[in-house]
Amino acid sequence: MRACAYVVGPPDGPGAALMDLARGIGFPTVLSYAGIAAADTQAHQTPLLFFLFAAVDDVAGLKPVADAIRFSPSRRIRFSPLVYFSESPSADAIKTCVEMGFDDVLTLPFTQQRVSARLDLLVEHTQVYFETATYLGPDRGVRASPHRAGAQYRRLELIRTPARGVSVMRDDMQVAV
Repeated sequence: MRACAYVVGPPDGPGAALMDLARGIGFPTVLSYAGIAAADTQAHQTPLLFFLFAAVDDVAGLKPVADAIRFSPSRRIRFSPLVYFSESPSADAIKTCVEMGFDDVLTLPFTQQRVSARLDLLVEHTQVYFETATYLGPDRGVRASPHRAGAQYRRLELIRTPARGVSVMRDDMQVAV
């Protein structure tokens, strides 16, 4: 896959394993996450970025990084896939990732074939995103939509390709009923 994989996590343990996995499935560029500015610079060289989050003890601790990505002023960054690799999945951890706007949560086993197939679903397919004051991410039904009648939100349709990065095909303001 002609894309850059940013690994969010420690340089050893799960972070190192995730870097090896990303190289093994064909990412030509695999980097440790070093902030939005570095990712924005990389996006000009490699239009499609993936943010792969290594397993951590407290998933909620990933929120500052996820928010920095999801609310970046750059469309190339904010609509990039966010994927969490959970070593011991729990319903609470998955719910937390969904609420932070992650595109996917992968659980063991992290085989190259399985991970590659899941990541392929995030590229060259139309994705529907919702944006509210506190959420930007995939359409997750009730989770992403506003909870009260009259609340405004954006519904976006986008597609990601290795050659062009992220393209927003439709961007509509809507009102919850």
